[in-house]
Amino acid sequence: MSEQVGPGTPISLVESVYARYPGRVAAARERLGRPVTFAEKILFAHADDPSTLGLERGRDYGDYRPDRVAMQDATAQMALLQFMLAGLPSVAVPSTVHCDHLIQARSGAEADLAAALDANSEVYEFLRSASAKYGIGFWNPGSGIIHQVVLESYAFPGGMMIGTDSHTPNAGGLGMVAIGVGGADAVDVMAGWPFNARVPKLIGVRLTGSLSGWASPKDVILKVAGILTVKGGTGAIVEYFGEGAESISATGKATICNMGAEIGATCSLFPYDAQSADYLRATGRGEIADLADRHAEHLRNDPEVDADPGAYYDRVVEIDLSDLEPHLVGPHTPDLDRPISEVAAAARDEGYPLEISAALVGSCTNSSYEDIGRAAHVARRPPRTA
Repeated sequence: MSEQVGPGTPISLVESVYARYPGRVAAARERLGRPVTFAEKILFAHADDPSTLGLERGRDYGDYRPDRVAMQDATAQMALLQFMLAGLPSVAVPSTVHCDHLIQARSGAEADLAAALDANSEVYEFLRSASAKYGIGFWNPGSGIIHQVVLESYAFPGGMMIGTDSHTPNAGGLGMVAIGVGGADAVDVMAGWPFNARVPKLIGVRLTGSLSGWASPKDVILKVAGILTVKGGTGAIVEYFGEGAESISATGKATICNMGAEIGATCSLFPYDAQSADYLRATGRGEIADLADRHAEHLRNDPEVDADPGAYYDRVVEIDLSDLEPHLVGPHTPDLDRPISEVAAAARDEGYPLEISAALVGSCTNSSYEDIGRAAHVARRPPRTA
């Protein structure tokens, strides 16, 4: 794998992105005639032409230049076949293929991986050889879940990426505009064309206080889902901000952004802060953290936005983390949310089953190491006796 597609983001790529910010942010403020949000800074910094980028949210379209592309193995097959038809010698932007979706969970990690290697050997060989031919990074089966690998290896504050996986917005936990797209959009970008999309609306979520007790970052997005509903985020970037955001870990923020798909959001986003820097350093990217520290003013909202968010967002949601209880959602829809204190009464009133026969802690859409650690803690506790 070349430097651009190796298991990490080269500092030169981040430097080139941050070099655009002063001029692009100034252009955004001039054209809009006001301070700008973090999402607007990223969009202008990645605009193909900031002087002509559409300004009317939800109506105008804009051309953007993402920093990278990530593909999972199920969707990468058609995307690479399409790219091959372009007749180009290599991809125009750093791109990666991650072999995770074709592994079916049945018997356990070792047996499931062996079964996937046997059943999909031809697919994996095509993806591996095509990736090698066109300068695409290739992550073998068993390397990890695509959006978690992206967060640990490629995401950086203020960047922009697209991915052929619905969980691509996970990278928003590190302050990246990361959008899940179809294979055709990925091919356009890999071939050197801009990514064309409708200028998103902006929904601001101001977080105050801090989580306590058993409340977790996941409860934040469950609360947001109950407020906005499954369609409330459609066509919008959801931006989290406020002092409460600074109390949430980077992986917790990633969980919140990942689950933005449940409300139809284009993507979700947290500003760069000390939690982001700690995570970058913990994952061997201290150089990027140092660089982000030097450009921190561009990696968060202008101060005026935080002070008066109603003037800059299409909608503002206020959540006091100190009052937030653990939540459950459903059944049948992810926006039917209830604090845990109301679940027993709701179950009796609605006739829901009162006995839990099985539980699953997943590693994909709605969990992080924090969640899995809590579940393991509960599972290790001795059973209660009468």
